[in-house]
Amino acid sequence: MPSELHTKAADPANGCSRLPPSTFKMAVCQFKIGTEKKQNLDRAREFIHRAAGSGARLVALPEMFICPYVARLFPNYAESCAGGDSFLMLARAAREENIFLVGGSVPERDGEQVFNASFIFDPLGNLIAHHRKVHLFDVDLPGGLSFRESATLSPGSTATVVATPLCTIGVAICFDVRFPALFREMTLKGAQVVVIPAAFNMITGPAHWELLLRARAVDNQVYVVGAAPARDPGADYVAFGHSMVVSPWAEIIARAGPEEAVIVADIDLERLARVRRELPLGKRC
Repeated sequence: MPSELHTKAADPANGCSRLPPSTFKMAVCQFKIGTEKKQNLDRAREFIHRAAGSGARLVALPEMFICPYVARLFPNYAESCAGGDSFLMLARAAREENIFLVGGSVPERDGEQVFNASFIFDPLGNLIAHHRKVHLFDVDLPGGLSFRESATLSPGSTATVVATPLCTIGVAICFDVRFPALFREMTLKGAQVVVIPAAFNMITGPAHWELLLRARAVDNQVYVVGAAPARDPGADYVAFGHSMVVSPWAEIIARAGPEEAVIVADIDLERLARVRRELPLGKRC
């Protein structure tokens, strides 16, 4: 069945033509993720096309969008940075759709290590940034949900920020959002929009997903974008969904439900500058 398209002040027929120069559209693709890598890649490409068709100039995909979110399976789906099917699809999609693309995350193999990694591309299809999840998801939650990313993944070690003609983009992955120092570092490096591919579950999602995204936005006076998979009740790990875009004033300006969707929001850099000017936090602790 076709997925729902949610828009925030969008004009798909005219794209960005009615927006002031300081404003652009960004979209989040929320879709179900299955066990077949090729089908997941095809689904991602379809959603990227729909997002670009809404007028979005920056598009984000979910965490681990090529495989089930199951730690023991990550090495089976892992691929190298430059030669893998996911990398090639993302580069081609960014170029063909003329967008900046935050490629969710995939298991990235580097020698003997596997990372939870996000690749960011410009409209020419060039890789412009690469984030490896710094804080691995090792938890024992109520109800018997236990997860050990560290059983198969290695952690990254750096904050990721990339300046583009569109805006300055920070990237973090899922559990990274619980660590305010990482977001402060990205902000001090110039981040205006922070994109977080994430797969919160049915325990942490209802409790903390919105809270954390809004907290990181108001802490740092940045736009925060949470890009989640759609909910699949039959999966081994059930994602919460509810992708959203939060303003620097901590307002939710676009939100999905649990189902497949493309959400679109206006990113207004003048408003961001105004919030920072009127409520100056700057480099204060």
